Amino acid sequence: MTGWQYGYRRFKFFPAESSGGAKALKAFGAPIPGARFCPTGGITVDNAADYLSLPNVMCVGGSWLTPKALIEAEDWDGIRELARQAAERFHH
Repeated sequence: MTGWQYGYRRFKFFPAESSGGAKALKAFGAPIPGARFCPTGGITVDNAADYLSLPNVMCVGGSWLTPKALIEAEDWDGIRELARQAAERFHH
């Protein structure tokens, strides 16, 4: 609410899953309909669509796109492929 008072309308929502998840963000829509969120923290390929289906969610962040093993292996092609798959799966 402090950010709202300073004119901000876009917010990161972290840690999303342990703070109520998509249900919490859906509930935020009624009292602050102009706010938009980027939830991170516990977002996975399996629950990202739950968030992205909400009108007050503009994007999600998830470490599934950059797994530690792929980073350590410097497998940039593997990371690009995960990003491509996510973009294809969740493109509106």
